[in-house]
Amino acid sequence: MFPSVVRACSILSRGVVTVGRRSTIKPITAVSARFMSEHKEETDEEFYSRYEAFFNRSEIDGWEARKAMNDLAGQDAIAEPKVIIAALKACRRLNDYALAIRFLENVRIKSEIDKSIYPYILQEISPTLQELGIDTPEGLGYDKPELALDDVDHIY
Repeated sequence: MFPSVVRACSILSRGVVTVGRRSTIKPITAVSARFMSEHKEETDEEFYSRYEAFFNRSEIDGWEARKAMNDLAGQDAIAEPKVIIAALKACRRLNDYALAIRFLENVRIKSEIDKSIYPYILQEISPTLQELGIDTPEGLGYDKPELALDDVDHIY
């Protein structure tokens, strides 16, 4: 019984219909439509203003701040100084000094593609750093490894 059911289903799936002694093949047609939402491309200014507004929220918590900073780190761009300032102020409101230093380290690492970017960013955010009492990673000695040696051949 099972083989006859399989045979009948396979014949029906091919669209073959037998009428009397003649068999005609009916094409199987399917209509497909893709319903996608319209997604407007976001400009750089809109992108950075969205993150600035997110960091300027008064009810932001530590998880949200870390998530937003991680999302910014995953972007193929370096954040604008106004976004960095808003993120540092959010870190101060959260009383999370380590997060501020990690964020500045991330900015420094991402700006290594062009040596003029990081000094510009430091110039723009230095009044905020002084206002909030936050040191730069270089000021804390995080730019050099703690136990680094110049040459491994001259250890002793």
